[in-house]
Amino acid sequence: MSSTPFLEAWFEFMDSDRPERVLDLITPDFEMSIQFSTGAGNASEFLGDRAGLVAYLEQREVSVLVHHITHGARVGDVELALGKTTRDGKFEAAFNVSAELDPAADKVRRLLIARTPEIEFG
Repeated sequence: MSSTPFLEAWFEFMDSDRPERVLDLITPDFEMSIQFSTGAGNASEFLGDRAGLVAYLEQREVSVLVHHITHGARVGDVELALGKTTRDGKFEAAFNVSAELDPAADKVRRLLIARTPEIEFG
C-alpha cells in the first residue's frame, strides 16, 4: 500500500489522456503553486486557484510525460513526495510535491510542486 495514495491517483490522472479529471480532486478553496523549470535557469510559475490549475492544464503536453513517485510520506493531512518524470522511458526532470488534503472530502486544499531537469536523484 502506498504512503501517498492521493498523489498516486493525482499523477495517474495527470499522465492520462484526460488530465482535467484532477479538477474533481480539488476543494472549493484550492490554492496551488507549480514551479516549472525547463533547465538552464528558465522557469515559470503557475499559481492560483481552480482557474490557475485550468491554465496549467491547458498548456501541458497530454499523455507525454510519466510521473514516478520514488519516495513518499504522509504526515497528518499532508502527503509529500519526491519523484521523476520520464519521456519515452528516459529521465526528463525531478520533482517534489506537497499536498495538504481535506480528509473529509478526499480532495486537495493546497498543492506545491517544484520540478527541474537540472538534478536527478539516485
